[in-house]
Amino acid sequence: MPEDIDCFSWNLKGNLKCSLYRRVLKDNLVYILLMSLQDRNEKLFYKVLASDIERFMPIVYTPTVGLACQQYGLAFRRPSEEILPDVQPEPPLAQLDAIFSSPVAGYLGGETDPHLAITSFQAIVVTDGERILGLGDLGCYGMGIPVGKLALYTACGGVKPHECLPVMLDVGTDNETLLKDPLYIGLRHKRIRGQAYDDLLDEFMEAVTSRYIRYGMNCLIQFEDFANANAFRLLHKYQKKYCTFNDDIQGTASVALAGLLAALRITKNRLSDHTVLFQGAGEAALGIANLIVMAMEKEGISKDAATKRIWLVDSKGLVVKGRASLTSEKQRFAHEHAEMKDLEDIVRDIKPTVLIGVAAVGGAFTKQILQDMAALNKRPIIFALSNPTSKAECTAEQCYKYTEGRGIFASGSPFNPVTLPSGQTLYPGQGNNSYVFPGVALGVISCGLRHIGEDVFLTTAEVIAQEVSEENLQEGRLYPPLVTIQDVSLKIAVRIAEEAYRNNNASTYPQPKDLEAFIRSQIYSTDYNSFVADSYTWPEEAMKVKL
Repeated sequence: MPEDIDCFSWNLKGNLKCSLYRRVLKDNLVYILLMSLQDRNEKLFYKVLASDIERFMPIVYTPTVGLACQQYGLAFRRPSEEILPDVQPEPPLAQLDAIFSSPVAGYLGGETDPHLAITSFQAIVVTDGERILGLGDLGCYGMGIPVGKLALYTACGGVKPHECLPVMLDVGTDNETLLKDPLYIGLRHKRIRGQAYDDLLDEFMEAVTSRYIRYGMNCLIQFEDFANANAFRLLHKYQKKYCTFNDDIQGTASVALAGLLAALRITKNRLSDHTVLFQGAGEAALGIANLIVMAMEKEGISKDAATKRIWLVDSKGLVVKGRASLTSEKQRFAHEHAEMKDLEDIVRDIKPTVLIGVAAVGGAFTKQILQDMAALNKRPIIFALSNPTSKAECTAEQCYKYTEGRGIFASGSPFNPVTLPSGQTLYPGQGNNSYVFPGVALGVISCGLRHIGEDVFLTTAEVIAQEVSEENLQEGRLYPPLVTIQDVSLKIAVRIAEEAYRNNNASTYPQPKDLEAFIRSQIYSTDYNSFVADSYTWPEEAMKVKL
């Protein structure tokens, strides 16, 4: 290497050829380029990712990762840090024992990957691929989600990548298109369900935590993109037994609440003064609704009064008492009211101050609905949180246009800035879970938190909202700029650790005197280690000949 070229910056510039890849390559090709870089040079991959997080997050995460998952058979090169258990319709559960009890924590088709040899993982993101974003059952193609999530664990939260493991539990797929796809990398049979499925999950949780003391009870296990039928019951089943959370339920809830708390600084009132209407009644909607109730209770109103401020709309219409086939989670938010099906009519009748879309129904917030929200409220709060972009309930431009610039908007996928007729440019806030899970993971791992309660996500929402400046609000942002996400994640981690030690829930002892400094010391460095030996010269005075 020429003497005047710094190796790392030279590599970085080579991979950031903006004039090349931004003009020539489409986002899905940039995704493949970045994933291949991750295989070749892990440090450089994270350096590139962190160097322009606003540019690259939409590539390795939503919305591009959705397209990448749909085409995962084309992008797949080799097993990296991923587990695809060879589960048959009658799963040989002892197979998981072999996978996790060996020093090598990777398995595919009976072949181990020596790249994966490691003593312990601190964090696992696991999915069964049944509900990938708003795209439905993608089977093993859903592997792109855990891979992308853990990339952000490191890029946004500083969690060490060699301590992170993405996991796909391959239980088949009900997607007929994939079963006929010659490039499909998963098992070609219908999904196993019932007791066999539950046995597999139990064995998995036990294998990675306690049976062989492979990763220990402190190993953080994040559940990702499980179907509604499994997500809630698995969370309730494992939440108090393991160190686990469900990002679709709790992470989405936290980032949505953070946006609402920031919006209150614009509306100049309390959260309990608002009426919230959800388009959707699945994992995300119920998770957000439950956390909003907690936040309202913190303001001083009763749980019953808070629950009455929240309304849900599912595929069959308004969720009301007496309606058939309501799950126990939905029944909590079912109120006395006539059955209604049309969302426009429901908005006029309920008169919400907050409208949140999480049903992955693209365009659900019509021009009429947005105009009605503007007529009902001086500053209507409208969150179109569904992913990917094609599933968004409305665009930022539509929201600002049909509410005459008065709408307070946030979305799940990124939208470009919008210039109003007045000349003011607004930068729509992206309610991205990446504000939540990297900081939560860093805090949980650093203090050794054994169980992750709902209070962790309420605290996280409060920290995120506090990091939104008045200038951000004037620009239309309800979240801190993405360029500050590493600082935000650190502050979340410190707050989580402080509360864990205060409540005697931490297991890392002795308690560090300076928590922030301790957590900073745990953060992964994207700089190359120097192998050049230190050299010293004698002071000039000592080198003079003395007569």
